[in-house]
Amino acid sequence: MSERLDLKHRVFAQIQQSAPNTLLGSSTSGFKPSELQENAANPGVIFVAHPFNPVYLLPLAEVVPSPKSDPQAIERVKEILREIGMFPLHVRKEIDAHIADRFLEAVWREALWLVKDGIATTEEIDEAIRMGFGLRWGQMGLFETYRVAGGEAGMKHFMAQFGPCLQWPWTKLTDVPEFNDELVDLIAGQSDAQSGVHTIRELERIRDSNLIGFMRALKDRNWGAGKVLREHDERRRAALFSENPDSSAPLLMSRMQVLPGWIDYNGHMTESRYLFAASETSDAFLRLIGADMDYVAGGHSYYTAESHIMHLGEAKLGDALTGTCQVIGADEKRLHIFVRILKGTEPVATIEQMLLHVDMKAGKTCAAAPDVLARLLPIAEAHKSLPRPESVGRHVGQRKA
Repeated sequence: MSERLDLKHRVFAQIQQSAPNTLLGSSTSGFKPSELQENAANPGVIFVAHPFNPVYLLPLAEVVPSPKSDPQAIERVKEILREIGMFPLHVRKEIDAHIADRFLEAVWREALWLVKDGIATTEEIDEAIRMGFGLRWGQMGLFETYRVAGGEAGMKHFMAQFGPCLQWPWTKLTDVPEFNDELVDLIAGQSDAQSGVHTIRELERIRDSNLIGFMRALKDRNWGAGKVLREHDERRRAALFSENPDSSAPLLMSRMQVLPGWIDYNGHMTESRYLFAASETSDAFLRLIGADMDYVAGGHSYYTAESHIMHLGEAKLGDALTGTCQVIGADEKRLHIFVRILKGTEPVATIEQMLLHVDMKAGKTCAAAPDVLARLLPIAEAHKSLPRPESVGRHVGQRKA
């Protein structure tokens, strides 16, 4: 239904003629519920439930009643929203544009001034958000972010530091509340109630863990701050490869740290993450021989046909791990490798893999490109002189010799 108040009134009236007690919600950001309820037969069941795009991903729905709203009806609305996976935020007092859109509008207007005055471009503004405070806001909000910024002294200390800025020309939006002890106590008290269950150090750890998860997700999509991380990792890999001037030893291909999301209920790294560590190591080796993303875009790649993992030790939260790759055998179509995941000098896991070179369009194996083979085969030849790992070819359940 379009954002026309007269149209909404007519539709609501028609519905209430047949079903006067049915809950009637509008996703409007332009009208308050009291405006929607005007002349309604049963205003108590009319409300605003304002979501955010993309609605199928973002859970927030601002539930806005008016003084005429039935409290039981609003509670039922919140229950329904929770049942479908939404997060109902009860806006206790109606106001134009509710909560989130008012905040967005303030940012939007300031951004327009920055562009109009030639201070920043739209891209520069977006980068300032995507690469900095937007990541913090996305998992900690505004006041909790500032609470952490205040350090152990908390929100009052932060406000004492930055409160005078309200009188400085840092924004075009100069109509600000008077900065006094009453305002400081109000905000500091609400901040204590919101976050006081956690110490500042705990909040910092929560923040950092969340940011790592966000940025890793962005890295997987090669977007925003994640693109920066991916490019940084590529530079690190290039430097890592330079540490291997010859191929007469297993190649150090990856470095990683055990993250909170890698830990299972036993307190150590979960099984799937050992395979992930092996994949990171073998992917780095493929890039080394020229089978990188440009090669994949050309329609060819190595597919893993078989893997065998042996768990030899434990990796726990925060442990630094490295991955080495030894070529057991290789020809035009096949690549047989042995990956070691090490904590210090001790292996915590080994992963033996057979990879097949594939024409992705035809869905069949084929010979690798000459330039890939030119890099791969000399490494395979050099690795023939290395001791053959005892577990190569081992089957599941085989007893040690």
